[in-house]
Amino acid sequence: MDERTLRGEVIYAIDAEEVDDYDLQTELQELADSHRILVLREGGKPSRLARVLAVLRRRPIEAVTLVTDADATEGDEVELRVRETELVNVFVASDLDR
Repeated sequence: MDERTLRGEVIYAIDAEEVDDYDLQTELQELADSHRILVLREGGKPSRLARVLAVLRRRPIEAVTLVTDADATEGDEVELRVRETELVNVFVASDLDR
C-alpha cells in the first residue's frame, strides 16, 4: 500500500480501551487492536470561506479515519506518515508495527 503524509484536524478520538464500545467494521476493529482511532478532517481546520465554497461547489470536506498511537484529542492538528488500507478512507500510522 502507498505511504503518504496526512494532515488534519481531529474531530473525534477513540482510546484503545474504548474501541469495543463502538459498532465498528470488523476489519477496522482488527486494525485498531490496542491502538487509538482518530477521525480527522483532512487538510486541517477549514476557514469559513472554505466551508462556504465546499457547500457551493458540492464538494464536502473529507473525513478520514486514522489508526495510531498518537496522543491527540479533539481539535488538535496532526501530521503523520500513514499507509493506506483496503478500507476506504482508513489509514494506519506508518510507525505502527503492522
